[in-house]
Amino acid sequence: MSKLLFGRVISNKMNKTIVVEVVRRVKHKVYMKIVSNFSRFFVHDEKNECLDGDFVFFENVIPLSKKKHWKLVRILGR
Repeated sequence: MSKLLFGRVISNKMNKTIVVEVVRRVKHKVYMKIVSNFSRFFVHDEKNECLDGDFVFFENVIPLSKKKHWKLVRILGR
């Protein structure tokens, strides 16, 4: 079963590749304050249809290149 993630496109400058940022909000163990952590993923976009600021779903696939292990599932909105 593949892992499905949700994030926002922060770059679409590469050919057939987008950079998606996933933000997680967690509580700090000591100070009990909500802290935002983020991860960036290189996602394969076959049709070059994503723009900056789009919200997308993407899933884990076999490695397509050195850094690209994710594939675009669908675009939710702009």
